[in-house]
Amino acid sequence: MRTPTPSRLSAMNSPERCSCIVSASLRSGGEGLRVAGDESRFPGTSAAEPQWDGSWGCSGLLLDRKRGLVLCHGQIFFPFLRQTKQDPSRQPLLLPGAFHAHLQIHIQFPGACSNTQPKPVLPLASNDAGALDPQSESRNLDYSPKLPSLTAGLVKAQSSSQAEMLMVFPCPEFRDIFKSLFSKSDKWHFYNEDEEQELQADPLDLVWFALLRCPGWVAGDAVVGGETLRYVRSECLRKGQPLFSCASPFASFCTEIFMNTFSKGIVSNLAGERNAMILTDARCLPGTEGGGVYIKSQDLYYLAGLIVAPLCWKASEWVGLTLVCSITCILETIRRILNGFEIFGPPPLTAPGSHALTQLLGTVALLESDRVWGSGVVVGPRLIITCRHVLDRAPSVRVKIQSDSNSYLVLKGRVVFATKEDSAYDVAVVELEEDLSSIEIPTIASDFKMGEDVYIIGYGVFGCTCGPSVTAGILSAVITMEDQPVMLQTTCAVHAGASGGPVFRTKTGELLGIVSSNARNNNRGATYPHLNFSFPITVLCPLLSAYDQTRDATVFEGLNKGNEHLRALWRLQGRTSTPWRSKL
Repeated sequence: MRTPTPSRLSAMNSPERCSCIVSASLRSGGEGLRVAGDESRFPGTSAAEPQWDGSWGCSGLLLDRKRGLVLCHGQIFFPFLRQTKQDPSRQPLLLPGAFHAHLQIHIQFPGACSNTQPKPVLPLASNDAGALDPQSESRNLDYSPKLPSLTAGLVKAQSSSQAEMLMVFPCPEFRDIFKSLFSKSDKWHFYNEDEEQELQADPLDLVWFALLRCPGWVAGDAVVGGETLRYVRSECLRKGQPLFSCASPFASFCTEIFMNTFSKGIVSNLAGERNAMILTDARCLPGTEGGGVYIKSQDLYYLAGLIVAPLCWKASEWVGLTLVCSITCILETIRRILNGFEIFGPPPLTAPGSHALTQLLGTVALLESDRVWGSGVVVGPRLIITCRHVLDRAPSVRVKIQSDSNSYLVLKGRVVFATKEDSAYDVAVVELEEDLSSIEIPTIASDFKMGEDVYIIGYGVFGCTCGPSVTAGILSAVITMEDQPVMLQTTCAVHAGASGGPVFRTKTGELLGIVSSNARNNNRGATYPHLNFSFPITVLCPLLSAYDQTRDATVFEGLNKGNEHLRALWRLQGRTSTPWRSKL
């Protein structure tokens, strides 16, 4: 039976048809190779018996089938840089001459391939260091490299092809915001699957990408990857929008299982010029670097960016967000280098924003006390609820509320109440010096439904540098005592700085609770950002109502009178584990 020909539209907008796996390795050793500080890693081998060693892999995207253009992350090629007096990785652009002559690049993709070679399309020239020579007249000449011959025959399930490097380049807009947000003093660490090889010598290696070329991938009537990809302008992205990633965890390992794995999340934050940096809570795994992140609209997928770092830590805390570079900025970089060369044909999508979520963002506050900061939520014209530990015993705090994407309201707040340290609840109440007349106070929820979708909003990780972050999940558990909710558990990613932030019901925007903590394994020193605990807003409702009428802060003293079982519960011990030292 003949396989039906996929429609042109579905082929163009199906992420799994454009996703691929890129691997780089050295075939036979040679001199002048720098591999993560280990010059002896690739011993010489006989030409009659070629061997592959030191392979690195990542995900990639087929940008244009007719031209055979593939985009991937550039970090996997840095181990194969030639040794020069100057560090080539600090050049504005790297061409094939900057890398070892025996570097081999293989690409695996679903479907079939042929050995048809595309016409030369890219005018490039390099100087002796392998970097772009802006003075060279030969930039206007055709660039027509000799491609390795492909293996004869077609493979139905998966195919692989040798490819050649066209260039490795940094994205300037992404690099600028990366340097601004990820300072060395914060001890950022980005996951490397093989820590012993220390592939990532410098975090700035993350801002590099690679443009590769393969022969055209057509077999009979079956089109692999479609004509071209559609994309969405990053300037149009908004926090809270659903995102899908399509990439291959663990790169070339067991491709039958891992190739083209989907994940779903939301736009958690945006930063930099033209939103060059996208943060998402979509759960991606090592090897997905270079894979695509998409916006879905009317059953079509639009490329939004490339995965840069699926896992990262700030000091010893796992952040739980995936770092993505805007495809808009990557394409603009390519256009600047290639004098306006156009890759994408269809016009980009202008993605609509989420008005309801925009209103919720305006109710979340950043609270600063000395060098301690955290989040809070507006519950009245002058009242903000947060956590006691956010204030660090300070009698007053500075409050910032984002009024638009570029400015903040800055107010002074007085701490009218904070629970004692031995209290079960970690709660504080801040009263502002003036009313917030322009902010719509969120509606208070009266019930809780396990399994419902929720948002958590807070100033985690980056403070006010790029505004509050949004993460999505579900209300995974509601813990009760005497038939009253006393603790909420969600699967949203929560990290330092988000304490005191609100939990909102996704469907209606109702306020469910206040984030108190995430889970940490005290024995291992590991955090679990997708396991967090909040106190229900219903615990505070009658107290807030009483304070609104009396302005007497003693009405909150009841929060200090919880029984021992409640205290043990909030210490993550519970009744049955009292004799044991909690691991969390």
